[in-house]
Amino acid sequence: QAQLVESGGGLVQTGGSLRLSCAASGRTISLYAMGWFRQAPGKEREFVATMTWNGGSSSYADSVKGRFTVSRDNGKNTVYLQMNSLKPEDTAVYYCAASPNLGIATRPSQYNYWGQGTQVTVSL
Repeated sequence: QAQLVESGGGLVQTGGSLRLSCAASGRTISLYAMGWFRQAPGKEREFVATMTWNGGSSSYADSVKGRFTVSRDNGKNTVYLQMNSLKPEDTAVYYCAASPNLGIATRPSQYNYWGQGTQVTVSL
C-alpha cells in the first residue's frame, strides 16, 4: 500500500508560480506512472499531467501545456509539478496519483493510489 502526500499548494497571484511535491511512502513509485489531477468546486476531477515510470515520457492537458512541468525523482520517491504563469482557472485541489500502467495514463480509473490533495488558489 502506497501513501501519497502532496504539499506546496497555496495562494498565488495571476502569473505567479508554485511547485507542488508528492512524497510517497510504503511502496516505491519507481515502477509506477505518476499523475497529477485537479478538481475545482462543482466540477469533475480532471487530468493535468503524467509521467511514465522511468521519466521517459510525459503528457499534459491542453489547458496547462507550456505552463506546467511534471518531473520525478525516483531516488527520493517524489514527484513534482512546476506550475508557471498561473491563471484563476487553475484554482482547484490538486491530487497526485500512482498508476501501475506502463505507458501514459490520463484517466483517473487507471490510478490505484491517491493523495489527499493540496489547495491551489490563484487570485486576480
